[in-house]
Amino acid sequence: MPATQQVLGSQGLAGTLARHKRLWLALLAWTITFIIFFPILWMVLTGFKTEAQAIATPTLFFTPTLESYEAVHARADYFRFAWNSVHVSIGSTLVALLIGIPAAYSMAFLPTKRTKGTLLWMLSTKMLPPVGVLVPIYLIFRDLGMLDTRLGLMIIYTLMNLPIVIWMLYTFFKDLPKDILEAGRMDGASTMQEVGFLLIPLTLPGIASTGLLSVILSWNEAFWSLNLTSSRAAPLTAYIASFSSPEGLFWAKLSAASTMAVAPILILGWMTQKQMVRGLTFGAVK
Repeated sequence: MPATQQVLGSQGLAGTLARHKRLWLALLAWTITFIIFFPILWMVLTGFKTEAQAIATPTLFFTPTLESYEAVHARADYFRFAWNSVHVSIGSTLVALLIGIPAAYSMAFLPTKRTKGTLLWMLSTKMLPPVGVLVPIYLIFRDLGMLDTRLGLMIIYTLMNLPIVIWMLYTFFKDLPKDILEAGRMDGASTMQEVGFLLIPLTLPGIASTGLLSVILSWNEAFWSLNLTSSRAAPLTAYIASFSSPEGLFWAKLSAASTMAVAPILILGWMTQKQMVRGLTFGAVK
């Protein structure tokens, strides 16, 4: 009997320790989440303040006002900038997927001895500071008449996201059992049919998460939009920058403009978080 009680006591102690561990991990997760989310919360709150309140002693308690949003709306056409962001982000993502799916397919299922080197080279291009190639790209775009055009931004965003798109699709395709594709070939499927009727449907969660990530990266890109556009094709990142003036920063108006710029992509991320997680964990458990 004492031995049985000792075993039961040790099991109870282990269960208590496990519950405490889960509690501390949950508390740590919530703390990290709050630290990450707090700047966004502060930006949203500042957008509902007056300029005087925005530069005063920080406080969470104030009388909200739409003064900054009204000033922002009166100064610039938000919907024109938003349409440019939507057009460029979705357009560049579709082009990147159109190029990336065949490229990732060939590297995953028809590899050569240079495949790994090519993948590493593509990834290494993300390590180059964009400012290092700004001058040649600006001159090329100027000579081709693509400055301040949505087509120019779509091209540069596609090139910017293509390495990440190919790498993600490559990992998703590698997790797909080759026997499925071989069965399709034995049934007489062509390469296009193999990709269209087997590969894409089976890896759709991964393709969707790759597309969502590409849209987010394009939406948030500021360097190229500020240097390659001025008015006609300027997206929301340029819209935010327009509230920085020689007179100084108007924090309330800048926060209101930033909130209006990030709200669509935040809502999209919140609505598609399950699909994003599902896609990013695609093939993790077999």
